[in-house]
Amino acid sequence: MPSAHYNTRARRCARRSAVGRVSGAFDLCQGCVVDELREGRSDLPPADYIGETKALYDSLGYDSYRWAERPDAPAWTPIDKPLSECRITLVGSGGIYRRGQIAFHTKDDTSIRVIATDTPAEDLRTAHFAYDQTDARNDANCVYPLERLRELAAERVIGGLTDESYAFMGGIYSTRRLEAETAKLIVERCLGQEPDVVLLVPV
Repeated sequence: MPSAHYNTRARRCARRSAVGRVSGAFDLCQGCVVDELREGRSDLPPADYIGETKALYDSLGYDSYRWAERPDAPAWTPIDKPLSECRITLVGSGGIYRRGQIAFHTKDDTSIRVIATDTPAEDLRTAHFAYDQTDARNDANCVYPLERLRELAAERVIGGLTDESYAFMGGIYSTRRLEAETAKLIVERCLGQEPDVVLLVPV
């Protein structure tokens, strides 16, 4: 599916608007975005969100934004068998829950939802404060590709799915709580499923 993008001039104007540096910048920037919107792939490099956020905080006089950083590279564990023989556990941060479960309620909700991997897509719901959920509510596979994985299992591209998959709401600002509560719960449940691969789908 073609993606929409806009050029550097529009991005620069949008940033100026957000900072509020020039009078009437918002109207100007809206026009730039509309004028420069194009379908297809962008030749621009990915946005440097960490650099942009730090610059924005500096320009507004705030203390530097503290990103969670890990100086050491994560341990690399290669798969020791063909993917067609691997059982996969799905983990998603898009705020997915099953019909009948309690929705995620606000930022820093560190709970998880256990979702059986045979759950029909129409029974999946989403509750997340930090992204536009329109597409996810039309098709949960956008952020939680349970149906797609079942199809891959049926086609023998993967060996299968574990009985359980897991979902959480990724808008957790406390790294300490994320590690101590959410990650701990997910790791414990995943170990119980004995998967060959854990597929994390971040949002």
